[in-house]
Amino acid sequence: MTTSPSPDTSPDTSPDTSPIPPRPLRPLRPSAPGERDRPDGRGRTGLDTVGRDLEGNPDVVVRDVEVTSDGWHVLRRTTFDVRGRDGAWTTQQRETYDRGNGATILLVDPARDTVLLTRQFRFPAYVNDHPDGMLVEAAAGLLDEDDPETAIRREASEELGVEVGALTHVFDAYMSPGSVTERVHFYAAEYSPADRTSAGGGVADEGEEIEVLELSFAEALAMVDDGRIVDGKTIMLLQWAALRRLTTGGLG
Repeated sequence: MTTSPSPDTSPDTSPDTSPIPPRPLRPLRPSAPGERDRPDGRGRTGLDTVGRDLEGNPDVVVRDVEVTSDGWHVLRRTTFDVRGRDGAWTTQQRETYDRGNGATILLVDPARDTVLLTRQFRFPAYVNDHPDGMLVEAAAGLLDEDDPETAIRREASEELGVEVGALTHVFDAYMSPGSVTERVHFYAAEYSPADRTSAGGGVADEGEEIEVLELSFAEALAMVDDGRIVDGKTIMLLQWAALRRLTTGGLG
């Protein structure tokens, strides 16, 4: 008596040859009449055009950009199609906060083994559980219309009262890429007492009231360890400097 073969129940390991779904053909929503050229309260125009022409990632297609707030900085809601690893396209929305790019610097006196930092009130930290909002930080600021090196020399002069000489570019980093577009340019430089040409303290007309702190390098690292320094960019620069000392013996 013949018997029929048992059905093959082993998993199918053959490659998936089904076609990848094509990119959706929905058109990009154009700006509303007058939306692109109408200036906001700071005189900026074209705020809804940012991101519309992105083409670097073939798996992302921008469909719409809406400006939801254009106060001091800009909040946008962007709608885009994204292709997943399975080839399927989905539509997503993300809000991004655009405050421009910035720069920060760690100043180190190798002869005295000190660093120059700042202390100032930061309301966003205060409203999110910091005891008094007074943060110890490396000098930093937005680029505005300057290149990063020019901007950080300006900030070091305004906040710390130091005329910076040779700069070491450390790295660039996106500090909160889930929602904030800002890219920060990190620098380090050596200083001496002779380079401190003014008291610093920030620009009074901009509401800045900045205390200049000169600390030993060891004390600054201890402040990271015990939580007195909680600012991300400052922690990154101090730890970079500590690692650089272990590998090269200096900042260069």
